[in-house]
Amino acid sequence: MQAEIYDKVSLETNGVKYEGTLMPSQTDRIVLKLKNGYNIGIKKESASLKLLDKKEEKISHTGTGQVDKNKKEKLPSISILSTGGTIASKIDYRTGAVTSQFSADDVLSAIPELEEIANYNCRMIYSILSENMRPSYWVELARAVYEEIKNGADGVIITHGTDTMMYTAAALSFMIETPVPIVLVGSQRSADRPSSDNAMNAICAAKVATSNIAEVCVVMHGSTSDDFCYIHRGTKVRKMHTSRRDAFQSINARPIGRVEYPSGEIKMLSPFIKRGEKKLAINDKLESKCALIKYTTGASDESLLFHSGSGYKGIVIEGTGLGHVSTEWIPLIKTVTDAGIPVVMTSQCINGRVCDRVYDTGRDILKAGAIESEDMLSEVALVKLMWVLGQTKDIEKITAMMHTNIAGELTRSTRS
Repeated sequence: MQAEIYDKVSLETNGVKYEGTLMPSQTDRIVLKLKNGYNIGIKKESASLKLLDKKEEKISHTGTGQVDKNKKEKLPSISILSTGGTIASKIDYRTGAVTSQFSADDVLSAIPELEEIANYNCRMIYSILSENMRPSYWVELARAVYEEIKNGADGVIITHGTDTMMYTAAALSFMIETPVPIVLVGSQRSADRPSSDNAMNAICAAKVATSNIAEVCVVMHGSTSDDFCYIHRGTKVRKMHTSRRDAFQSINARPIGRVEYPSGEIKMLSPFIKRGEKKLAINDKLESKCALIKYTTGASDESLLFHSGSGYKGIVIEGTGLGHVSTEWIPLIKTVTDAGIPVVMTSQCINGRVCDRVYDTGRDILKAGAIESEDMLSEVALVKLMWVLGQTKDIEKITAMMHTNIAGELTRSTRS
């Protein structure tokens, strides 16, 4: 009997034998997914392939097929919302570049281990690389998440590109109060690369989606090995490396927990909101006309002048260490805040918190009307300001809300 895609096979080449799942391939190579989650590619002419076991006939994601239905009915119901990104991408062999081509159903077909964790309802919201994400897309995604939970989903997984995942995670954290887990997951390397991290990340994400953690979180590799994933709070995470599989780190906070692989055991590392503690609610009003400006040595204040005169409703400045800019910028900050445009000060530093009360420059910045961001990351401060401006235009309320811990974005103290 001839082996087909997703069958269990053994492959022998140059005296070395491998066993795994036969994967789709558009090249002259046989692609095999090993038990450890890695893919290998072997030239067809140098490989001997033997069928070990046919793929299981399982209930499809639309509810048809032959399988033990009692077993499936006992599993939780998870919604997978696909937005694209590397986890849903593969190499375009015409150009050699990675393109977003897979749907959520494709992810499930490529990672059969997911079927043992839950039943799934799949929806494609977008098929984009994450650099093309927009605030209006966050709103549409938040509404889709809300709808899935309202319709009975026990958890939601969002497949997303890694480059802007932290922006989307922060936006969903502010827009949705959730009684169930909302998990963003991606991969640094596409599914058809031998070193892809998509399978392990997705399996760990499914474990978290069925857990007791009722927060928006990001689940990604915790080390360069295939041993565990961290569970990062959606407002405390940043991508810290361009390509490493453990690129994501929690900043100014410990991760919520970690998922051991392959056991799936979850070890908690910090307090979290538990399943069912909050009632489902959505507040998806955003003011997208906000800007993040990076202050640099000798930078002209013209950039601040440009944004304040171009219809922007809020401005975040990434300043130096404690949240400073040149003294030449301070009068213009006052002009902007006097015009009713809130200005939020963040820091170029990754760790620590903004404190504009130590030096004269900082005190003058506060007198000019700027709002300290405490220990928020610059991108989180930007997203939060968008959300706050969607709720109120009153500057006193804006200041109070920016200083209020809404979704775990602020911590009482920051380690030095």
